[in-house]
Amino acid sequence: MNALELKNLSKTYKGFKLQNVSLELPQGCIMGLIGENGAGKTTVIKLILDIVKKDSGQVYIMGENTDGENLRELKEDIGVVLDDVGCPECITPAQFDRIMAGTFRRWDSEKYRGLISKFGLEDNKRFGEMSKGMKMKMGIAAAMSHGAKLLILDEATSGLDPVARDEVIDMLYEYTRDPVHSVLISSHIVTDLEKLCDYICFLKRGQVVLCEEKDAILEKYGVIRCSEKDMKIIPPEAVVGVKHSPYGVEAAVKRTAVPAGMSVGRLGIEELFVFMVKEEK
Repeated sequence: MNALELKNLSKTYKGFKLQNVSLELPQGCIMGLIGENGAGKTTVIKLILDIVKKDSGQVYIMGENTDGENLRELKEDIGVVLDDVGCPECITPAQFDRIMAGTFRRWDSEKYRGLISKFGLEDNKRFGEMSKGMKMKMGIAAAMSHGAKLLILDEATSGLDPVARDEVIDMLYEYTRDPVHSVLISSHIVTDLEKLCDYICFLKRGQVVLCEEKDAILEKYGVIRCSEKDMKIIPPEAVVGVKHSPYGVEAAVKRTAVPAGMSVGRLGIEELFVFMVKEEK
């Protein structure tokens, strides 16, 4: 069963259109949502959570259509951390513990307190006095402490130092060792997603450009470094992005469409992302 499935999800704003976004996130897997600022990542997450109303399309969580009252019934199974954690500034982590205990039936105070301690947060420090990174840590601790089967994280590693980001990545790995647990995470830090994710969904201008298993993407695409003359040999349909310099050409290519005999090197997810964005510009 898929933990999350989107079918032709669309939303139009003045100056921006999210168009027919479809994806499938199997249970037990982690999907990274990547794209430039304004590509539609946060819009997708807000549509999944019904924070904004979709124009068309369907959202399924744990196989259940989220239209009507269904999403409210599924709230116990969804852990959410948005870029703006949204906690009142006067609340402390200790007070938040009591609030969440009255909100979620499966709230695990011991687990929450353990994560707060692991993240180095003070029980009685007010939310408004915390740095952005500290606020994000508190949000992550809460999202992982009520037995959620699906975590939805929007820029959850933003503002965290490298050590804290590594801790969060390890926690998400551990979380998905349970085969019913899944994660959808957006981030500008593509290297984090490359280490963490099983699937990558790349949005550009409100449309899905790629949505595949990470390993399949790494096998499908590569990079060629050659002269301008040799570049002319490569069929246009093989090229997904090009960088020109006084020293030659770098091109992101589809391996199977490259002429035999040309050397194709490994291309990481972040490099592919940069190639595709620059090609558009």
